[in-house]
Amino acid sequence: MKGLLRSHPAQVALGSILGAYLRLVLWTVRWRHENREAVEPMLAGGSGAIGLMWHGRIPLALATAPVWWRKKTKCVVSPSADGEFMAIALEMNGFPTLRASSAKRRDAARIRQAVGALREAVDWVKAGNGLVTPPDGPRGPAEVIQPGMVQIARRTGCPVFLSGLAANPCLRAGGSWDRAMFALPFARGAVVWDGPLHVAPDADVEAVIKDWSARLSAATRRAEILVGLTPD
Repeated sequence: MKGLLRSHPAQVALGSILGAYLRLVLWTVRWRHENREAVEPMLAGGSGAIGLMWHGRIPLALATAPVWWRKKTKCVVSPSADGEFMAIALEMNGFPTLRASSAKRRDAARIRQAVGALREAVDWVKAGNGLVTPPDGPRGPAEVIQPGMVQIARRTGCPVFLSGLAANPCLRAGGSWDRAMFALPFARGAVVWDGPLHVAPDADVEAVIKDWSARLSAATRRAEILVGLTPD
């Protein structure tokens, strides 16, 4: 069964279903944005920018599309077979993908792939474009930013914006590591923006990870409160 789900026809079908769901959520959920004005200077200028949201809120991610559609933007998606249908869904909705993932220290092939993707991402953002990604994916741990996005921000010098997302009523994938949140049509939704954030060339990466992880989780909890959920 697992092999069947990873076949190309199955991935296309799953991606098409997810893509349609993402668009349905965008247009039927009553979205409220908090602190969106912080993003406007970036959109009006020619600077590249990076957007971060937790992996568990990917099903709500298109709520940020009206912002990122105003800039040429790519989304970072795992190059694994499991990430293929996500790439299809995002590309259906106007977001080409950059296939990148974290790599284990002893996996030389994946390390080379990760380094190549990092360079591509840096060049893309430096050219004045947008890059959006869940920084705790694709393996977790949940709500802990991985070093790659901090490195991209440091090498580009471009601003980073955090997006806390929530919707109510919703369904939660309780068995998954990220407890993914799926909005029901016509729900209430919230996007809480934080930023712009920057990484100094001499910054302590671990300190940045700790700070940004806490801030993105705080924005996510704030979004949950705005839609009437009890924060996790």
